[in-house]
Amino acid sequence: MNAILPPLPTHADVLAAAARLRGRVVRTPMLRHPLLDEIAGGTVLVKPEPLQRTGSFKFRGATNAVLKLTPEQRAAGVVTHSSGNHGQAVACAAAAEGVRALIAMPQDAPAIKVESTRRWGPEITFFDRATTDREVLAARLAGERGATVLPPFDHPDVIAGQGTLALELVEDARAAGHALEALAVCTGGGGLIAGCALAIEGASPGTEVWAVEPEGWDDTARSLAAGERLANDGHGALLCDALLSMRPGALTFAVNQARLKAGVAVSEAEVFRAMRLAFEALKIVVEPGGAVALAAVLAGKVPARGRTVGLVLSGGNVDPAVFARALSASPMAA
Repeated sequence: MNAILPPLPTHADVLAAAARLRGRVVRTPMLRHPLLDEIAGGTVLVKPEPLQRTGSFKFRGATNAVLKLTPEQRAAGVVTHSSGNHGQAVACAAAAEGVRALIAMPQDAPAIKVESTRRWGPEITFFDRATTDREVLAARLAGERGATVLPPFDHPDVIAGQGTLALELVEDARAAGHALEALAVCTGGGGLIAGCALAIEGASPGTEVWAVEPEGWDDTARSLAAGERLANDGHGALLCDALLSMRPGALTFAVNQARLKAGVAVSEAEVFRAMRLAFEALKIVVEPGGAVALAAVLAGKVPARGRTVGLVLSGGNVDPAVFARALSASPMAA
């Protein structure tokens, strides 16, 4: 049976979130490097969210959602489920507002993400990724406490908050004399790209928005092509842990279906090369899931030749051993 969706967020909601978040989140810079332009054959404008508080774009949506809680909801606390970045963001945003937080995390979440989440003082409970329905778990935990669930992507306030980064990139591109012809966005459950699509719809309506996913987890690309939400089989590689949603959110897909150009998938080798190049050229540490949009642009999967293309580096909370593997990857040549 289909659940009744809440009202879809709009461009106006993204603008309201930007005003609400001003002074509370980092306005990350727009970065460029001649080597990226040379490899892609166009002008590449990079939005580096590893420089955001908690190391990813997730802090934007989490903060917007926490700020919109009623006094009664604040008193009862919040619950979420996350492999790391959203959990850390909710924990940080809740701590800043004096709100109790419970984070459900997969048992195999990267240690760096667990410790970074724990630093903000939430309660943490662990679950088996393969056997647990995380949404059901979060709903049960919230029900036991009378708390509010703040899901990682399928929530209008979370979506609106994430979209603020695209507003900033459009503004910075224009200030530098560029008009974005395309924007490549790392995509898991679809909250970030939904927010970006809403931001672009009002701020730069001629810009194409491209979803980028890891191979084996391309549910958004396949769902866009099919015209309905399709699930992953769950057997793909686990490298891009931040993007391993089983299928697009109901709310995010309702936003994205009419607004995205298309979706593409990148290989592990392409991700590792992008991580290495981001470090060597931009001096930015990027986690695998955070590097997929860069990987797609550099591999020519998002058309960039002769065009001005923006892309999001969505997070930098990478396990040191995984990052070492990226640094040993074959270098990318122009």
